[in-house]
Amino acid sequence: MESEHRQRRVVKRTSNACTRCRRQKIKCSGSQPCNGCSKRNLTCTFDERDQKVLVSRGYIIDLQREIASLKRTAGQDPGSPSSDYVDQDPDRTLEDADLDVGSSRDEEPAQPLEPGMHGGNNNSRFGTDLEPIGSDLVNPLSAGQSAFWSAENGRAFYLGTSSNWSFARRVLTMTHEHKYQAPLPPGTLLFDATAYDLGWDGFRSTLPDTPLVPAIDHAIYLINSVKFRCGQLFHIFDEEEFMSSLYNFYADPSARMATTGLWYIHFLVILAFGKAFVLQKNQGKKPPGAEFFVTALQLLPDASALCREPIISTEILCCVSLYFQSLDFRHSAHNFIGQAKRMALGQGMHTDMPIRHLGEALVQRCRKIWWTVYILDREMTSLMGLPQAINDNDVHAPLPTFLGSVQRTQTLNLQIKLSQIIADINSTIYGIDGRLNTQFLLSTKAALASMANLADELRHLLPMPLDKTISGVSRLTAYIHILYHQCIVLATRPLVFCFLRIRLESPDTLLRSLNSSPNVRNLLQMCIDSSQQMVNILNNLQSQGLLETFLHFDLESIFVSAVILLLGPVIDASLLDSLSSWLQKSYSIIDEMILNGNLIAKFRRSELQQLEETLGHLSPDLSQSSSGPITFQQTNDSSSKTAPSNTIPLVGSLAVSNDIMQPDPTILDEYNFNEGLTAAQILAVANSIDSGDAEWVSHAMAGNNSIWEFHQDAQ
Repeated sequence: MESEHRQRRVVKRTSNACTRCRRQKIKCSGSQPCNGCSKRNLTCTFDERDQKVLVSRGYIIDLQREIASLKRTAGQDPGSPSSDYVDQDPDRTLEDADLDVGSSRDEEPAQPLEPGMHGGNNNSRFGTDLEPIGSDLVNPLSAGQSAFWSAENGRAFYLGTSSNWSFARRVLTMTHEHKYQAPLPPGTLLFDATAYDLGWDGFRSTLPDTPLVPAIDHAIYLINSVKFRCGQLFHIFDEEEFMSSLYNFYADPSARMATTGLWYIHFLVILAFGKAFVLQKNQGKKPPGAEFFVTALQLLPDASALCREPIISTEILCCVSLYFQSLDFRHSAHNFIGQAKRMALGQGMHTDMPIRHLGEALVQRCRKIWWTVYILDREMTSLMGLPQAINDNDVHAPLPTFLGSVQRTQTLNLQIKLSQIIADINSTIYGIDGRLNTQFLLSTKAALASMANLADELRHLLPMPLDKTISGVSRLTAYIHILYHQCIVLATRPLVFCFLRIRLESPDTLLRSLNSSPNVRNLLQMCIDSSQQMVNILNNLQSQGLLETFLHFDLESIFVSAVILLLGPVIDASLLDSLSSWLQKSYSIIDEMILNGNLIAKFRRSELQQLEETLGHLSPDLSQSSSGPITFQQTNDSSSKTAPSNTIPLVGSLAVSNDIMQPDPTILDEYNFNEGLTAAQILAVANSIDSGDAEWVSHAMAGNNSIWEFHQDAQ
């Protein structure tokens, strides 16, 4: 009986459980995703290292003796703290640890993982047969010492790892220095908080002048424009309470003099948004509605006062953050959304708030606020290239319900999942000293697999019929699809950066490197394809008059896409056809934003033109590789370096020897990139990455160690 009981106990201990349930010691259904994670809308991951195998204690003792013997041979004291194995799960018992064998990370000491970083655990779900190789090779976007770039006023800006601004700055710097053998001048470049001028130094030394509020009918018109532009994506105010206060404000003339309440501050920020959406004209460098926004900031009390009314305070902080982000005040936006996040956490909005005690209306409002804060914080932190601070294992807030709109709840669910994928990409692919070898490719596989899980769901819930004219494209649908493709670009563009640097430093070896790994070439093609998809979606919105010219989303997307599309033919002409037509679409979209008063778009266009000109100089015959003509701006600067040694030959023109493996043309045809990838196709690309690709990364980069250096001292 005792042996039977022991056997049943062992079987129970070896049941499958996800990482989150195992850490919190709660029951797990064992499905993928499990019931608990699915209910809380969290990423569900399983770590194969937690699967139990039954071995004898003698086997464990023999392994421990071998390890001790090897450490003594290496001259390390087996009993020293530095030689101890650090278990990644502190909740596991000694017996559990003894039963775990066969880990892909046995080659190096295990490092503690943050509980919310699911990406690292996801790797084991897609194969751990890749051997650790090339440990001295690192992701150039996140490795080594941190990189900074100085503006003309001397202020140094940190180049965040996953930041779109930082990526473009690195590419511009690299290509400019290769062409001119001189640092890139910062005079024409975009820096934080330089495109617009609010006309306020940020100090509350004097009382603000009360701006002239519009008539009630005009105010309602502005509020409705904000609801259409922002309300579908985020919760920015509670409509019932906000409109009730609005009518009270206009009904009582004396109420207009009481300009110290939080609702009035909220009202001013909403008016600032409405003016920006409707007017689309600047007063010099002042954006429309700046007078309302500045007055709101001057009246905004400190944290001690805001904490007394946390619900409306969190809504105000979200609005302020989004407005700052739209003006490219990225640091200010990130600080305000961080304050909103802490306010929401302090109020317990991240938890399953009890409806019975707090009431249905309040709980639903808090859930809408929380997920808005969550999504904006994820996005703004990624745009800054900073570590994500919210731990998903601590988030238990259910989704809110939207009366009469089931699709809105489903769309919010997709937004949250994509935000979680962004966080996973940041913590794995862009993690500190992210290695361009096994772990890097495994992280890429895990990220692609996560996106594959959403691909068919996205197509089913929010179809994007770009080739049909029966009905227009929804603004909300377009936003979700663009966010999806941004995730793919974010996950794969480190490889684009790698190939560009190889192209500049060792062009003769580029073709061999490309042809040595068709699977890695497919990842490059995925990056190009997602960039094309974003351009197509934005072009469709432009034709419908739905292009967003104030909020930052569309400009950020078109700029990222255009940079990738410019780099594609420079790496390999076969990666992109008709570059000229894609550039024409991109510039047309940016030009419309400029026409509608977006000052940031002027800088973005200038930087794209500068990159286009530099790449045209590096590859004079680039236009011959495309089906359409491409006219590059040629420089007449006498200081330009035109020596043959600095002219990069086109990839397609390089001589190909017979011993170089040619890529299988059926691979790209099978995946049919130009029509968008299905879940099965993305999984096929992810699962095709094997140890040979990791070996390619090692050999391709081994002879080009110097390309990972970012020459900050050359400024």
